[in-house]
Amino acid sequence: MKKVLSILTALALMGSLVGCNKASNEKQAQGVTDTEIVIANSAATSGAYAPVGGPFNAGLEAYVKMINDGGGVNGHKIVFKHQDDEFDPVKGKAMLTKFIEDDKVFAIVGHFGTPVVGATLQDLKDSGIPAVYFATGIGQLYNDKAEDKDRGIFPVQPIYKTEGQIMVARAVGDFKAKKIGVIYTNDDAGKDLLWGIQKKAEELKVEVKAEQVAAGATDVSSAVTTIKNANVDFVCVAAIQATFPTIVKELAAQGVNKDCITTYVNVSPVIAKGVVNEIKGKFNVYGNGWVSFEGDRAKALADFQKFCPQYKDNVYAMTGWIAAHFFTEGLKRVDGTITWKKYMDAMEKSPIKNPFGGEINFANGLRAGTQEMNLSKISHTDLNGVWEPVKPLQSMNSIFGK
Repeated sequence: MKKVLSILTALALMGSLVGCNKASNEKQAQGVTDTEIVIANSAATSGAYAPVGGPFNAGLEAYVKMINDGGGVNGHKIVFKHQDDEFDPVKGKAMLTKFIEDDKVFAIVGHFGTPVVGATLQDLKDSGIPAVYFATGIGQLYNDKAEDKDRGIFPVQPIYKTEGQIMVARAVGDFKAKKIGVIYTNDDAGKDLLWGIQKKAEELKVEVKAEQVAAGATDVSSAVTTIKNANVDFVCVAAIQATFPTIVKELAAQGVNKDCITTYVNVSPVIAKGVVNEIKGKFNVYGNGWVSFEGDRAKALADFQKFCPQYKDNVYAMTGWIAAHFFTEGLKRVDGTITWKKYMDAMEKSPIKNPFGGEINFANGLRAGTQEMNLSKISHTDLNGVWEPVKPLQSMNSIFGK
């Protein structure tokens, strides 16, 4: 009799286990346990790029701590692993393989740096692992109809291809331009910005006259002369770092009096201070931006400064905070068993708000990064490199009142 009862008990237990499997019918993703979810990134926390990578990861870790101190996400604490790749694509590629195949993390969060991202993007796509936030604006991240293999890629930071479109939306919507001059560099940043500029210009049926210069060029006079003679209404300067001031100074030297706009990368006091004397009283230089601290974003800033006091005014730390926020917001939307597919579906379900900006829409395969930007201009009265606010965060549709 005892043997019969034992067999019946065992069968009952087996039946209950089979029932649980049928009910869930899903296997949770790697890196997920009943109490933890493991994420990772490699970033340059030593060497020349440590002043960027160090604060970035500190901001990311601070957000994770805030979430974990509050009980985690649906009963799961987030575990963040990191390796220092020194901005080396070979090291970054090896570390990514280790994270995915050996550590078996659930997601990559805050994938860092143009050379590393460029070297590993296809690996990420092939693996199918979710990757949220890329600390670069390379055009390879842009996609308006992602295939299944690309669904795990979730860029947040501005992508130059998207920003180029926003530049044209500003030129036409705010400055009524009919013919836009473009001076762009022959590097990826310049070409990607030009791609976006031409795409939006074609959509809005405005004319574009584009001239290329070498990245880092010290003589851009020929390109500027061509743009001047084309009699454009507005100028897009699709160049970053040292090439941008060279172009702006040459525009002023040749008497070009048309306002111009540039990428958010150039919106810094150092850049403004370097050109303000040349442009003063001649034309305005506008720049895009993607963070804001007004309104309800003030609370997000207070939270950031509370949990990351050592970097409370550091923009790189703020971007790390943003990276962790986007990952976590998607995770909060997943019900039941956590799988990669369910996480991707959750990220695409509806737009996700940036704690320091607008919102990003990943629906229907759209991978365009930041889609709302604000506008500022170099002050002509304060010669210390001040950028004055001009327009709030706006999408391209809202620029045109839609």
